Amino acid sequence: MDIDAAAYAQRVQSLAHEVAVSQAPAVREAAALLHASLRADGVIQAFGSGHSEAIAMEIAGRAGGLVPTNRLALRDVVLYGGEPPSLLASPELERDPSVARRVYELAPVRPQDAFVIISSSGVNGSVVELASIAKERGHALVALTSVKHSTEMRSRHPTGLKLLDLADVVLDNGAPYGDAVLPLPGGGAYGAVSTITSALLAQMTVAEVVGAMLAAGEIPPVYRSSNILGGDEHNRELEGRYAGRIRRGG
Repeated sequence: MDIDAAAYAQRVQSLAHEVAVSQAPAVREAAALLHASLRADGVIQAFGSGHSEAIAMEIAGRAGGLVPTNRLALRDVVLYGGEPPSLLASPELERDPSVARRVYELAPVRPQDAFVIISSSGVNGSVVELASIAKERGHALVALTSVKHSTEMRSRHPTGLKLLDLADVVLDNGAPYGDAVLPLPGGGAYGAVSTITSALLAQMTVAEVVGAMLAAGEIPPVYRSSNILGGDEHNRELEGRYAGRIRRGG
């Protein structure tokens, strides 16, 4: 097998198509939950740690995306909770269940909000704990994960549960165990894919929500790029409707 950019691109294109087709029903289910939350004046709370935070950024505060969205992150305990910045240097932080409860407590969450939690492995303590809290509090929960990777891993949460065990809807990014898709001679693999396919699913879900809003005669509150004429003014007006409920920056 060739080891080059073309080989990787071909595999990604194939996997993206597989994911788009196989996950279309789950995307519709996820979008229905999120749309119901928005109709109830809810906000979509997105969380991911590590590389998965990039997908939370696809959902919250993205040009072309929905305004009533808020990004949660482990560093919230420093930015809003007064913890020392040195805490974020710990490689074990995302495995610590206790940090998730603090993240939730510091967040501007209301009962009608829905959660989208992203973790390709779906087993780390903070991820599973935040999912558990979301369900305890009655929030709709969408998980974006790798089913294959997660099922081959042991949970790092004391309950033994994984993210996919707690979700109302699971979106499977199709990534293999270990994430990389192309084998190396002598063992191992290269070419991670979970970020690409997860971003695809996130944007598919947003598109489905926007479509549902339009079908219901609603005006979707969608961001414009701040780098186009009038973008900042448009965005500030929409953000004002959710003052104190959505954070931008950080």
